Amino acid sequence: MIRKLFVLFVLLLGTSSLFAQNKTVTGTVTDAADGAPLPGVNVLVQGTTNGTQTDFDGNYTIEAAEGDVLVFSYLGMKSQSVSVGSSDTVDVALEEDASQLDEVVVTALGIKRKEKTLTYAQQSVDSDELTKTRDPNFMNALSGKTAGVEIKKSSSGAGGSTKILLRGNKSLSGDSSPLFVIDGIPMANNKGGQPGMWGGTDSGDGLSAINPDDIESISILRGANAAVLYGSQGANGVVLITTKSGSQGRTTVTVNSSYTFEHYLELPDLQFKYGAIGAAKESWDTTPGDYNDEYVEDFFQTGHNFFNSVSVSGGTEKTQAYFSYGNISATGITPMNKYLKNNFTFKQSTKLFNDKLTITSNVIGAVESSKNRLPSGYYLNPLTGLYFFPRNRNFYDFKNNYEVFDDARNIMAQNWFVSDHHQSNPYWILNKEPQTDRRDRFIGNLTLSYDIMDNLNLQVRGNYDYATVTKEQQHAATSNSTNVHPNGAWDYQKYQDKLLYTDAILNYNTEFGEDFTLNASLGASHQETKYGIGVQVNTGTLGLLYPNEFYFQNLPTNVQVRSITSGNIIKEGVFLNAQLGYKEMLFLDVSGRNDWASTLALTGNDSYFYPSVGLTALLSEMFTVPEAISFLKLRGSWTQVGNEVPFNRINPQNTITANGGVSRNTTRPFLDAKPEIITSSEVGADLRFFNNRLGLDFTYYFIKSEDQYIDVPVTSGQGGYTREYINAGEITNKGVEITLNTIPIQTENLEWSSSFNFTSNRNEVVDIGPDDERIFNLGSSEGYYSRLVEGGRYNDLYVYKFLRDDQGRILFSEGAPRKTDLPELIGNLDPKASLGWNNSVSFKRFTFGALINAKFGGKVFSQTQSMLDGYGVSQVTADARDAGGVTVNGVDEASGTAVTTVGAETWYRAIGDRNGIGEAYVYDRTNVKLSQLSIGYNFDLSNSGLPIQAASLSFIGNNLFFFYKDAPFDPELAMNTGRSAQGLDNFNLPSTGTYGFNLKLTF
Repeated sequence: MIRKLFVLFVLLLGTSSLFAQNKTVTGTVTDAADGAPLPGVNVLVQGTTNGTQTDFDGNYTIEAAEGDVLVFSYLGMKSQSVSVGSSDTVDVALEEDASQLDEVVVTALGIKRKEKTLTYAQQSVDSDELTKTRDPNFMNALSGKTAGVEIKKSSSGAGGSTKILLRGNKSLSGDSSPLFVIDGIPMANNKGGQPGMWGGTDSGDGLSAINPDDIESISILRGANAAVLYGSQGANGVVLITTKSGSQGRTTVTVNSSYTFEHYLELPDLQFKYGAIGAAKESWDTTPGDYNDEYVEDFFQTGHNFFNSVSVSGGTEKTQAYFSYGNISATGITPMNKYLKNNFTFKQSTKLFNDKLTITSNVIGAVESSKNRLPSGYYLNPLTGLYFFPRNRNFYDFKNNYEVFDDARNIMAQNWFVSDHHQSNPYWILNKEPQTDRRDRFIGNLTLSYDIMDNLNLQVRGNYDYATVTKEQQHAATSNSTNVHPNGAWDYQKYQDKLLYTDAILNYNTEFGEDFTLNASLGASHQETKYGIGVQVNTGTLGLLYPNEFYFQNLPTNVQVRSITSGNIIKEGVFLNAQLGYKEMLFLDVSGRNDWASTLALTGNDSYFYPSVGLTALLSEMFTVPEAISFLKLRGSWTQVGNEVPFNRINPQNTITANGGVSRNTTRPFLDAKPEIITSSEVGADLRFFNNRLGLDFTYYFIKSEDQYIDVPVTSGQGGYTREYINAGEITNKGVEITLNTIPIQTENLEWSSSFNFTSNRNEVVDIGPDDERIFNLGSSEGYYSRLVEGGRYNDLYVYKFLRDDQGRILFSEGAPRKTDLPELIGNLDPKASLGWNNSVSFKRFTFGALINAKFGGKVFSQTQSMLDGYGVSQVTADARDAGGVTVNGVDEASGTAVTTVGAETWYRAIGDRNGIGEAYVYDRTNVKLSQLSIGYNFDLSNSGLPIQAASLSFIGNNLFFFYKDAPFDPELAMNTGRSAQGLDNFNLPSTGTYGFNLKLTF
């Protein structure tokens, strides 16, 4: 497939110069200030991995073709690009760049600023870091590579969504996810459904539409200070994605092909020594046996992941174009799980009218589908039946005969040893309850940029983001009766997500006097979003008219075909940003935006304004600093951002029931709603030492969220209302972010760069509204309670604890341990600190990369372990039976007699199973793991005679192993990427690691 596409691209683009003859180019690189030769200068053929370094005399030799662009870069010097002409010699003189911060970076709305002038924390990750180890979801590759960013990967496997949080949770009732932006324009990242205690699957998110090979870089605007120009939707920070563009010069074709195999890192620690007594479903026999211990491991298979992409880039001085095709094909570690994604991208830029007008367009298409993405939770999950299966039975009888013919009904029926709401035959679920998902995505945008004068530019942009999502699961008759009617059940959902965005921005840059500069942007934007608009059917236990016929006409009259919507919102805004500079060493940044939001219509507060101000001082330019200090910058900023209430909160309507009746709305219209206000301030410092070989970036921030919308009981029942919304509540987040960049070694042949990213965030629920005793349940799952309580923290974990006497002894009643009457606080689900250590080493043609991620503090909860203990199938229950019981420090509350040993079944049935004593299943979240590893080699093709400019082969690995972990599961794997099930393991798919190879060719 790749070969055919490659030939097609060549023919379409007329790349007559594709196989241009290489020649040997030599030259000398010197210091422009004194003419001294520069050793160790990196020389790279642009758009390829073909590179070399200058020797001790500043000389270099490289293979390149006429029309290639050579890029010369050296620490402390300004990079320089030179086109190869007819001459075989290219000499270059590099100029000093003491700060190396004159680099222009993309900020909010695509506005470009010099990095050194920014008044807030901003961190970027380039494309090489994103694709180094080939994760199907590129956002997972960011984990540990930036400070202040919390990323959790879905436990559902390839195509699953990702939980991303910048500087903590900020809302009592709303979402704290950041805004995602492609080339300055907001994108739709609507998440579908998420699993919970009773089951369900991850429906993915909009980020999967992006081909990681198309990304040039990602910039993280962690606070509202940086993202204020995006309005309320940027209140939780912004992730800026800059895509690749065509480049001037001869056409370059790049092919990337990877294969990785995937396997589980660890399974629950199960026992296969003790079986069930008689026909019992639990394995609580006390007589050991010799039972099969392979069927659990046999259920899981080796996953195979294929990543292939090809891109074509080139152009003239006036027009450049970029085209790419990407494909991901993955089979997961569970049977019949498949994921497929195809990406298409075309981007072009053309200059007209003496280069005054630039027209840029970008089209992104993505088609992705998945089958049998594994659920989490109790119900319709293959893992419950797999793990619970009584050890004395023959599992393979049920695997090989998961269905049997029912003569009475003339249908195939499920074959399982028990009818139990918690479990089914795993192979029946996979074969007879198949789940399919499909998402078709299209993003198209057009930008017109016109230079009115040398220092005045007008930019107009339009973007349309459209997706169609189809989700379906067909449950065959005789599936688990808790969820499925005897005739079967049909879950069907099809909906559309639409985002229309336009803006116009006037940019003005000037110098006045001898010392002052002004960069200003004035603009307006209009955005319409329509999410989740479609139709849904869920028959459940209401059933079908005829078994196993999954059509609309087979629905009984009491099943409702529902029209659904997640929101229809219009936002409009006007904004201004102005940066005043003094002598290139002091910069004042002022921003303001006024928004109008449709979700606040009828309140009189639908128009709201918020400001931002920041100051940056380059102390190394103001004062004489020690020679060891290359750069010293202090910065500070303050901002307020308004955040409108979600869709359908102001005037909720009545609904139509399945039988044609009307369900009356009982929530009072929220006609006095005000926007939530998020006030954010931060201070920071950026220090560079030893000619920038050591850099330290420090940020302290404080964020206060007020006037949040809260659901409370009405004070009177007038009008039949029982609930109402009010503006109240306050949450604060404060923390530090530290980034340390180092280049410990830099020689002609060897360079080692290393970076540390440290984050610590402290959250507090200051006010929860008029009822100080009120409890917000973020999520609960039979013994697990994630709550918001005034004076506590977001994601505080409450569980039932052992009831103890004054001496700390566990109280027993009738031989069993007792638990507290109510759940009690045991810790918080968020880590106290996070650390990422990223390393890159190059030695001649070899490259090496490794990323170690660590979380310190926090708690997690394993409902899986609790249930396995209750069923007697965990290894600890076998060990307890071997030992004659469980050793405890207890006392009988009636007699006062000391209790030192408890029977294994008595103990684990009491503390485990459903609603047991959760204290026993809370674990430390602290863990340290090797997250990424890559070892590569860049081939020397100068004498090969092949039409290949560069080639590299790498060994790659993701999520390889833990150096330390306390929990019996991966605490960084998210069962649910929403708010309701953080730190919870409820029969999640086991964490996986991947190993494989990546081949990159440049023509």
